[in-house]
Amino acid sequence: MASFSLLSTTLALLLLLFLGTSSAQLSTSFYSNSCPNLFTTVKCTVNSAIQNERRMGASLLRLFFHDCFVNGCDGSLLLDDTSNFIGEKNAAPNRNSARGFNVVDNIKSNVEKVCPGVVSCADILAIASRDSVVILGGPSWNVKLGRRDARTASQAAANNSIPPPTSSLSNLISSFSAQGLSAREMVALAGSHTIGQARCTNFRNRIYNESNIDSTFASTRQGNCPRASGSGDNNLAPLDLQTPTAFDNNYYKNLFNRRGLLHSDQQLFNGGSTDSQVRTYSNNPGTFNSDFVAAMIKMGDIKPLTGSNGEIRKNCRRRN
Repeated sequence: MASFSLLSTTLALLLLLFLGTSSAQLSTSFYSNSCPNLFTTVKCTVNSAIQNERRMGASLLRLFFHDCFVNGCDGSLLLDDTSNFIGEKNAAPNRNSARGFNVVDNIKSNVEKVCPGVVSCADILAIASRDSVVILGGPSWNVKLGRRDARTASQAAANNSIPPPTSSLSNLISSFSAQGLSAREMVALAGSHTIGQARCTNFRNRIYNESNIDSTFASTRQGNCPRASGSGDNNLAPLDLQTPTAFDNNYYKNLFNRRGLLHSDQQLFNGGSTDSQVRTYSNNPGTFNSDFVAAMIKMGDIKPLTGSNGEIRKNCRRRN
């Protein structure tokens, strides 16, 4: 009997240890007492940034994606390189592409004024991405919080974990599956491309060499993206031709009409297993919104640092 009691106690302690290091600690009310003005402060700063530049909403949302897909939602993407530290900002998916770091700096500065040393940069990214979606007309959700900031980052992991715009459907499904996200959740999260822009270098091959593309759309895009590599590489085009700064379901309507800007976009509607889901989202914005919210919440649960792990950075760009 004594040995059974000891075993039960040991198992209980192990369970508590497991729960203490898992996303179970994330809570929508995590800062209710320690920083009651957090949400107002973040949204005010995000709103100001988006009013100044509508594209910024997409940039902030993208930062959260690129952070979570590399060793979890831990703010690692925000760390600057130093003489003895190589972070993620210059990894291939982020170099000359990831932006909005100055806005995150502003948010952090304003949050520090109302509750110094309390809120992580990882959580600021999570809230800012939600606020960006809402401000641009998309759905809202209660953000789970309690993440702490990483003390390290991995350029190699960033290069390997974030699916490139040349990805096939099977590549996309595999990349998201590696993060614990289903194919359905992948298609829902891809809807974030209803806002934002892409560089010519990322869609040049599609508009000149692919056949599953609307010819008029291809011609339009060719007008701002020369065929020759190295010419106009950084010229921008909207991922959603109709409403590039409004969060809606036009992205899926574009795919249905073979007007996906990136190769990876059109792969979602190209005679494969995700065609029916694209068709559903193109006809039912409510279904898209609800699926997107659920997928964003689940993505935010990817391997967070909680409890005594990590730190609360004073400056999002560097370790304490």
